[in-house]
Amino acid sequence: MSTPPAGAAASARRLAPGLLAAATATAAAFATSRLVPGLGPTTVAVVLGLLVANAGLQRPALGPGTAFASRRLLRTAVVLLGLQLPLSALVALGWEGLAVVVGVVVATFAGTLLLGRALGVSPARSLLVSTGFSICGASAVAAVEPLSKARKDDVSTAIALVTLCGSLAILVLPPLRGPLGLDPVAFGAWTGASVHDVGQVVATASRVDGALQTAVVVKLARVAMLAPLVALVGLAARRAARLAADAGGDGAGGSAGRRVPLLPLFVVGFLVAAGVRTAGVLPAGALEAAQLVQTVLLVAALYALGTGIRLGALVRTGGRSLVLGLASWVLVAGLAYAGVRLLGL
Repeated sequence: MSTPPAGAAASARRLAPGLLAAATATAAAFATSRLVPGLGPTTVAVVLGLLVANAGLQRPALGPGTAFASRRLLRTAVVLLGLQLPLSALVALGWEGLAVVVGVVVATFAGTLLLGRALGVSPARSLLVSTGFSICGASAVAAVEPLSKARKDDVSTAIALVTLCGSLAILVLPPLRGPLGLDPVAFGAWTGASVHDVGQVVATASRVDGALQTAVVVKLARVAMLAPLVALVGLAARRAARLAADAGGDGAGGSAGRRVPLLPLFVVGFLVAAGVRTAGVLPAGALEAAQLVQTVLLVAALYALGTGIRLGALVRTGGRSLVLGLASWVLVAGLAYAGVRLLGL
């Protein structure tokens, strides 16, 4: 009977404490979500991580495992998200729905970048916030992070902002349906076009009878924008690297540009997974299991990211980031509402 290599065993021992903490927090997040309707496990996970970190409970021994969870598990969750995206759903929207989705994503992304520049937020953090708010929350942040030159606190701040605003949407949007004159289908379209995480969309739309199906279809169309947007960010990163190398006079501009990936490998995996879902080769039971695994991995990763949020540092440097997140939330909600009313969805 073969034994694992010594290096692999040592690595497993190093990761085990942090992964065990993440698993425990994940179970607690799901249990809390069941006890408190409307409070999603992703929100609970971020809050738990934040509390652990700021209570001084995030010991050094936990660091390797939570770092693994915040990167590898989150990226695996992005890949599995593709299995929730049948491309036939895009066709069902029609050109009006697709126009709203594309317009909201592009305008929110560009508008948030401009707001970030005006507020003096760093380009890397602005990019992460722009992507998270315009497409699909933490999954989008993870997809663009390898191209952004972002620091760990940039990632954790962006995740905290999309979690905060998405959670607020669950409480704020349903009471606005009446004053804004939205029937259930139109409310579903507004929710899908404006709320960040898929789970938050489901939680928000479920509060209005008849809104959920439209909300999920519109949201999945936004998720489909993930790969094209990441590809454009990759092209911009390649160009910036090439220009920087040329300015350095080392003649290596082309090679520097090629070192920047056009699409991170896990985003390619997301596209492959979407293709598998569209082909219809997986039975319903397998898709349901994959969705559960995706949610569990996402919750564990968000707990791990929450342990990187230090309130003291956030207070000192995050005021402008908070304004940026709230402004982006208002921007995406306003654009989505305008699109829904303009095209009569």
